[in-house]
Amino acid sequence: MATHPIAILLPPSEGKAPGGAPTAWQPTNGVFGAALGDQRRLLAQALAAASGGDEKLLGVGGKHLDAAQRANAVLIGSPAWPASQRYTGVVWDHLDLASMPLAVSRRASRSVFVLSGLLGVVAVDDPTPEYRLKMGARLAPFGVLSAWWRTSLSDALNEALAKRVVIDLLPNEHRAAWVPTPDHYRECVRVTFVERDGKVAGHDAKAAKGSLARHVLMEGGDPVAALHTWRSDRFDLDITWLGEPRRPRVRATR
Repeated sequence: MATHPIAILLPPSEGKAPGGAPTAWQPTNGVFGAALGDQRRLLAQALAAASGGDEKLLGVGGKHLDAAQRANAVLIGSPAWPASQRYTGVVWDHLDLASMPLAVSRRASRSVFVLSGLLGVVAVDDPTPEYRLKMGARLAPFGVLSAWWRTSLSDALNEALAKRVVIDLLPNEHRAAWVPTPDHYRECVRVTFVERDGKVAGHDAKAAKGSLARHVLMEGGDPVAALHTWRSDRFDLDITWLGEPRRPRVRATR
């Protein structure tokens, strides 16, 4: 079975694994470092000047705020893990890259891209510091980060997505930072998780999102066909095509 070149777009996790390898993080690290390094540096410098950010900016309090401030205040030169090891939330637990067979793990390394408030976009093997900064945060003097990132992030990501089948599993907060150019892709589908009663799923769909991404990678072949073979006891998939070719709008069944 032929394997189509694909791209799966995912959000980061709010929780991050602490620490990192001895290699120090620099804004120019990784696949998108040359394109987005200047913007990353500006954000890192702004966070350092703000002592890591306050509760309103970071959206946490107590010990979580203290940890986030410590990390955000010293980003440049801080220890880094690959994104696949840094992100530890529900989506990433169910994607479970570490348990994949080697061939599938290599496919994931080429295919999974993460949109991030601090980094813009990273590939899963890219060095990633410990940080906390949501894409929807408003950081002075930049304003809402999704809008601030939009042009440079879209240019860099769309170049990487050229001629691929793109599976968009992003929340709306992260979709707001990216302007798709479907004519440059082989195909682009946007997936929404829907409860059995027809309501669009929220936070509870995070595990399903990780499970679906894993399923697409494990199946290989046509990733759109893989969407239709994924099954959940709770959710259906509402699949929308962006651009051409347009297959019918489909809600995947149980």
